[in-house]
Amino acid sequence: MLFAFALLSLGSWLGRLAYAYQDLSDETLKKLPGPGDDFDIKKGSILAPILVPRVSGTEGNAAVRQHFVDFFKTHLPEWTISLHNSTSTTPVSNGKEVPFVNLIATRDPPGTAEGDVSRLALVAHYDSKYTPTGFIGATDSAAPCAMILHVARSIEAALAKKWAATPDDDLDAEHRGVQILLLDGEEAFKSWTDSDSLYGARALAEDWETSFHMASSTYRTPLDSIELFLLLDLLGSKGPKVPSYFKTTHWAYKHMANAEQRLRKLGLIKSSPNHDTKMAKRENKKPRAERPFLTEAAKGDDAFLGGFVQDDHVPFMARGVEILHIIPSPFPQVWHNIEDDGEHLDMDTVEDWTKLVMAFTAEWMELDGFFDAPAKKLTVDAEKSEFEIP
Repeated sequence: MLFAFALLSLGSWLGRLAYAYQDLSDETLKKLPGPGDDFDIKKGSILAPILVPRVSGTEGNAAVRQHFVDFFKTHLPEWTISLHNSTSTTPVSNGKEVPFVNLIATRDPPGTAEGDVSRLALVAHYDSKYTPTGFIGATDSAAPCAMILHVARSIEAALAKKWAATPDDDLDAEHRGVQILLLDGEEAFKSWTDSDSLYGARALAEDWETSFHMASSTYRTPLDSIELFLLLDLLGSKGPKVPSYFKTTHWAYKHMANAEQRLRKLGLIKSSPNHDTKMAKRENKKPRAERPFLTEAAKGDDAFLGGFVQDDHVPFMARGVEILHIIPSPFPQVWHNIEDDGEHLDMDTVEDWTKLVMAFTAEWMELDGFFDAPAKKLTVDAEKSEFEIP
């Protein structure tokens, strides 16, 4: 990631502001499931397999991609999975073509045509940096990938319940889906340039620009189908501060900031000094000052000066896709250092980002009221030899 400057245009997004967005009730916010042991850095079924070196073109990269494929096949069989392949030489490949493979997972309403569905795209890169040797990239971007997988699994039942409850004659109006892009080759192999970075993103954006839907379709190309490109990167360190980078998607940033504020008010943000478990340990129960992740909800239109961080969104933004970039500024201290590993993740913060992205996704998809209460675990009282529900 590098900082860059560009002039932003309102583009076609102004015509899309009528897009519905329904806030979740407090009751639904409380029902959003956490990842539990699935985010254990050693044995967690979602996160642990990603916490390995996974440089593009290596066995580690292929193993992580297979982990993603297996996850969707096992837990989300209703999602459509595809792989986008490309090759390129790199500054360290000595003229050899290196493969880059993007994974695309899509969940559209039943019975809808490919070109008639608008989508929220949840995006992260899954490759790790070529140097230093053994680099894991836990924040960059193993944890964001794990967050997205958990969000997808957590909203699936609510999506299915909503669509099942929608009368067939109303499904024509329910042309809104979710797409996950796990991109390969974001990292530079030598030094960041336009040609040594964003390998998978550049190839996918270029291909989708000329992959046309049927002439009668609502959306001309897969790029046109993306209503919002929500890119997660460098998440998982304690105390992040994420600016609002783009004027045309500041409204979406404000919705996410509002969800964060409400989660904090309900005591559901684990890294908060006012989380239930921390409040219980304090003699003085007076709430402490919150330090929100999303710090610029009140940012005015005249404060957008065109600065942004170069990342996987750039080839898509250049083709008119609207971007909400969730990346801290400043970057985490572990950025591109060997210490960016599982042990240096702040797991409360990882879970908080997961819940926040889930809340935003659920609001975008208007899933309020469709989440079931989390299942309670049965425990055994050794003395009474009977089951109890805590």
